[in-house]
Amino acid sequence: MSLFRQGTQFIIIGLAQLALDWGVFVAVTALGIPVAPSNLLGRISGALLGFWLNGRYTFATQGEQRHGWKRFARFWVLWLLMTVISTGLIDWVAQSLGLQYAWLAKPVVELGLAVVSFFALRHVVYR
Repeated sequence: MSLFRQGTQFIIIGLAQLALDWGVFVAVTALGIPVAPSNLLGRISGALLGFWLNGRYTFATQGEQRHGWKRFARFWVLWLLMTVISTGLIDWVAQSLGLQYAWLAKPVVELGLAVVSFFALRHVVYR
């Protein structure tokens, strides 16, 4: 599979993940839930969508879906690392600048992590 094709699909799926993640994060924090657990809920929502879509479309080979428990376990290890980084950054913004700035910072943080995540997913999770 070409890097361009995978990259394009990853971006499209990533935007859907980001929209879901960000929407859940904003909605839950607006209800008064603290930033860290809200970020976790948002990232879980986006991760489940992304694991399924990327395994089915982005990293599938010749019709073979790339799911399974081994890949799922590798996915969650990577996801946990990215979540720790994301939560730390978003919480820092919320503490330093306020919740509304955390809402604005979340997509920026997640897009930055998506670049690293793409290559890790391609070479570690869905190989």
